[in-house]
Amino acid sequence: MGFKCGIVGLPNVGKSTLFNALTSAAQAAVANYPFCTIEPNVGRVPVPDEDLEAIAKLAKSATVVPTFLEVVDIAGLVRGASKGEGLGNRFLATIREVDAIIHVVRCFEDELVTHVEGGVDPIRDIELIETELMIADLESVERQLDALAKKARGGDKDAKATIGLYERIKVALDAGKPARTVTLHESALPEAQFLPLMTAKPVLYVANVEEASAESGNAQSARVAERARQEGAEFVVISAAIEAEIAALAEPAEKREFLDGLGLKEPGLNRVIRAGYRLLGLVRFLTAGPKEARAWTIPKGATAREAAGAIHTDFAKGFICAETIALADYLSLGGEQPAKEKGRMRQEGRDYIVQDGDVLLFRFNV
Repeated sequence: MGFKCGIVGLPNVGKSTLFNALTSAAQAAVANYPFCTIEPNVGRVPVPDEDLEAIAKLAKSATVVPTFLEVVDIAGLVRGASKGEGLGNRFLATIREVDAIIHVVRCFEDELVTHVEGGVDPIRDIELIETELMIADLESVERQLDALAKKARGGDKDAKATIGLYERIKVALDAGKPARTVTLHESALPEAQFLPLMTAKPVLYVANVEEASAESGNAQSARVAERARQEGAEFVVISAAIEAEIAALAEPAEKREFLDGLGLKEPGLNRVIRAGYRLLGLVRFLTAGPKEARAWTIPKGATAREAAGAIHTDFAKGFICAETIALADYLSLGGEQPAKEKGRMRQEGRDYIVQDGDVLLFRFNV
């Protein structure tokens, strides 16, 4: 099950630096000029999970396997991208393929790093990128409406039902509002899932600040935070320069010493990954035993049977029950056996809604 976040933004805002730090490898070129990233780079990023590490110790697991997100580094968009400027068409096509957008915004001053718009203004930059995406989405919606109208005239009932949804989205885009601002009725959700609209995707704003502001941000990042609050979007402050330095350190002890020296509790990347996870509406359940402790990713609201299927289709086909221990009980009581002895392990059926952090053991028969 893949969940993919695309990193977007103007050139020279720190996208590739962030991507390299996320993947702990120099997979994307980093240079002080536009379009240094010509082909999208894809990396698999482990989701930091202290709970998984703690459970692995209690279960005496030989290996620990975290869950992962896919992150795509997309070259910098520029004004006119929706019309093909700056290789825009290719990059817009890549954005359409991701599940969520990580929008990196420059919130630092540096005379040595040029800005394509002539100066630092994160709100202007956000609006520039969003405008380009909305223009491209509007063209896409108009094409779809033309095709649907022809089908509707031919008596296609599904086309008639879908036209209303597209028309509501067009009204929003015409008014300069992204597609995600359109409130969908439950009956419209299936149709909406087939719309490859970029402005319908959830957004995480990452404010890239100077090193001195890595912990609490600065005046520019505060503007981005307020913008995210108004939109109901996720927001994180990082210093991509610091994250790159941390990623270059090989030993955990070195990283901890470096962070302590800067007065930071954890790498900003941890916050980025966790926010991306929330952005996609995901939860994780855990399995633990002597051989392995592992985190598994499922959509929020998934049932026990669907969770079983995330491990193997046979688990779902022959599902009997899910022996379930709440994360807090597993950790506080000291593992599976103590939780079982205290009556904190319960058997859940196929329709049980899995909670984030549940420790599960599936019983099945095939």
